Amino acid sequence: MTQKPVLVPKNLLLPFILITSLFALWGFANDITNPMVAAFKRVLELNNTQASWVQLAFYGGYFTMALPAAFFIKKYSYKTGVLLGLGLYALGACLFYPAAAWESYGFFLAALYILTFGLAFLETTANPYILSMGPEATATQRLNLAQAFNPMGALAGLFVAKTFILNALQSNNTDENGNLIFDTLDATAKALVKTNDLMVIRNPYVMLGLVVLVIFVIIAAMKMPENADSSGKVDFGPTMKRLLKNRNFVEGTFAQMFYVGAQIMVWTYIYQYAESIGITTYNAVNYAYASLGVFLAGRWVCTFLLRVLTPSKLLAAFAVLAMAFTLGAIFLQGMAGLYSLVGISFAMSLMFPTIYGIALDGLGEDSKFAAAFLVMAIVGGAIMPTLQGMILDLGGSGYTDTIILGVPEVNFSFFLPMTCFLMVFLFAVRVKRIEK
Repeated sequence: MTQKPVLVPKNLLLPFILITSLFALWGFANDITNPMVAAFKRVLELNNTQASWVQLAFYGGYFTMALPAAFFIKKYSYKTGVLLGLGLYALGACLFYPAAAWESYGFFLAALYILTFGLAFLETTANPYILSMGPEATATQRLNLAQAFNPMGALAGLFVAKTFILNALQSNNTDENGNLIFDTLDATAKALVKTNDLMVIRNPYVMLGLVVLVIFVIIAAMKMPENADSSGKVDFGPTMKRLLKNRNFVEGTFAQMFYVGAQIMVWTYIYQYAESIGITTYNAVNYAYASLGVFLAGRWVCTFLLRVLTPSKLLAAFAVLAMAFTLGAIFLQGMAGLYSLVGISFAMSLMFPTIYGIALDGLGEDSKFAAAFLVMAIVGGAIMPTLQGMILDLGGSGYTDTIILGVPEVNFSFFLPMTCFLMVFLFAVRVKRIEK
């Protein structure tokens, strides 16, 4: 009887747990930030395109720093890369303090940009490290397991955003008729509310920065196995030639860009979608919670399903499911559309780690640079939400100012993630055809 390959060897269990904890750490940063698009829009009286710059700064940092991170960990070590990532993460979070003092939107965006320099280091390091911690046959399943802890951190980030930010913003206060009081205030009163609310936004990020510094000290004090080249030699040119000849890697990078763009659009604009049907931003967080809940459930379900189905086959099926839910979010009105929007998260749960695993399969030492390009593909989360914000601004700064194809522009705007899921489906079908 042939024994199935183990998921994680016993001698690598502790390193696996420690590196997996980092997945929760960047999940926290992602989902404390998603509601800030709506928060900054109201506090600073921005239009939808300007508010979307939060995601442009956040995910743009990944694109900027992923390749330098790959060079760094190739030359030095995984542990050093993790420590530098944690340091940049803490610095960006703590810069929210002077940003609030200056009341500068640009300073907030710069702080987010630096914060995600750290996240780029962490993701470039952690994903290939997890893939290497055991047999290659279980690599994709192992990464799905580690990625399952990402939404746990995301849920914590969303809880902090709702409880300590959105619930405390004075600009969200309404009168007895449900109308925003902030819109009726004079310039002096608005300035006082703005000062208060920017400090409310500041505090959780500064606390997060201090927590990350504590984790930095713990990791620095621990002895961890390394998977670095003994020579530290960087052969970028030959590596790139090999990577560009690998069709799964090249197409997987583009598929990852489209997937991340879709994910961030779905999780960012659920607040605007809910507001368009009369649900406040504060209460819309409950539907974001539900999205992360089904996302987490999907991760655990997929970890099991990958034991009996090939990654490409499951990816194709979930891409079709995502498109079906997205069509519901576009064409179903009211709560039915919102429930469909929540359902997309279940279908998305498989995608990031599975695309990642397929793209890196069999790359060996080249996976360090390949991983960097897959992290750079997160730039889809910077570009796509800005495009969706531009669609929302077609008829004005509201969400139902104009009707397109029989639906409000906020519904219509979800054709963008629909297109992204189609790209993921085409990638999965192409890989599935090769596997036969």
